[in-house]
Amino acid sequence: MKRLIEKGLMFGNLIEVSSPALVERYNRALKHLTGKETVQTDFHIDLSGFSPEIGDELGDDLYLNPNGCNRQFILLTTAQKAAPLLNAKFSTSRGILKQFYEANDAQLFALTARDAVAGELQNSVYEVSTPAKLFDIRRITVEADTIGGHVKDATALAALIDRFRREPDGWRDEELIARMIALATRTGDVTRVPVALPAMTFEQGNFWTSHFGGVYVFRDLHRPVAISAVSAESLGVLPVPASDLRQRNVIADWMERNRLVEPIVQARGMDAAAVLRQKMDFILVDAADALNLDLGQATRADLRKIAQRLGSALPPEFLGLAALLRWVEGGGDWPRISSEHPAYFYTLRARAHADRDLVNMLLAELAPLDVRQLFITHKELFYALYATWSDRKRSYVADFLAREYQVDKAGARAALFGPEPGMEDSHPAGPRPAPQPARSLVDLVGPWGAVRKGRQ
Repeated sequence: MKRLIEKGLMFGNLIEVSSPALVERYNRALKHLTGKETVQTDFHIDLSGFSPEIGDELGDDLYLNPNGCNRQFILLTTAQKAAPLLNAKFSTSRGILKQFYEANDAQLFALTARDAVAGELQNSVYEVSTPAKLFDIRRITVEADTIGGHVKDATALAALIDRFRREPDGWRDEELIARMIALATRTGDVTRVPVALPAMTFEQGNFWTSHFGGVYVFRDLHRPVAISAVSAESLGVLPVPASDLRQRNVIADWMERNRLVEPIVQARGMDAAAVLRQKMDFILVDAADALNLDLGQATRADLRKIAQRLGSALPPEFLGLAALLRWVEGGGDWPRISSEHPAYFYTLRARAHADRDLVNMLLAELAPLDVRQLFITHKELFYALYATWSDRKRSYVADFLAREYQVDKAGARAALFGPEPGMEDSHPAGPRPAPQPARSLVDLVGPWGAVRKGRQ
């Protein structure tokens, strides 16, 4: 992993904490939340305040995420909102924290100038010992305050001020005035500089969790489902149908019926030929690495020579994408790629909808040789697979991502997945709109012809 760290592909954009004042604040917050303290004097923190160095020191990478279902956070600076979220157990956690930070940016900036802010992503479930309990998580409420309780004190002071103004003899109530003065020494003048950090509630609708080997929960769709990375039978009894990644026909049929995906060759604004070529390069690198072939400089010319050497041994994913590329460039027939074909999920991307990133994450797991999409949408799986690769493949992938993705992350994401969904697609609370019914032949029968229904 050292190569990834050096290139900023792992632990990138973490916030350094080295000043004695901030270290002391962090320790106070850490003790307040967990009862523990650190002896570190220089460390890095992520979006939630989690530090890999402190995790190693404590021997617990979940020291701010007990039981993996109620994530706590420590905010030392509003600059943390640009940091990644490490060890995410739920795909929604980062988005919820970022929305909370951005909605309260001015207040958090003022509060962190005084003290550390600590809080929690609360839900009604305190442990997820069985997959069925995932469906009990419906809403996440974010509550936070400084370690010194500035928000609590400001709320109490505001109430006392209101009482003082309403009561005719309030100016004679010495006890009331004394309490107001005591609180004001800690909060400042809340009439001129209000201090408020209201709790915010977010809907936990469709999400991915790393629990139970990795599960995608889609319950707010016309046809809900749970999709497991391990066998569907291991999930036990659930309130929705269950599938696993081996049931490709079932998943393909479900995606089309819910209108979640589109063929990349029909995606607006996408250079489909360039994307197909890059996917083919990734597949070739994997095939050559498996056969211990020399990658050379891994240029496109080098990879073309490898393809010639492989000949009939070329992977079916490569052949399927090559047929599609020939059609895109006008030199071939329209390919019939069914959901059983290994190339099928490499030909799709998520449509523009509220769960676009979640669907692209699922597609990356169904098409794991596309290492660029895997890194962008599913870093947990990327890091796990990276650890199993040869040094030759690690070097190629790390160099490619540093060269082609790190220099323009936003541009790369837009080119691959389209523009970010609008604010109207985000629902902090309340039900999501149901998908619209299929309206075209492609919507009805799938991008490459009728999808064969698999066995549930």
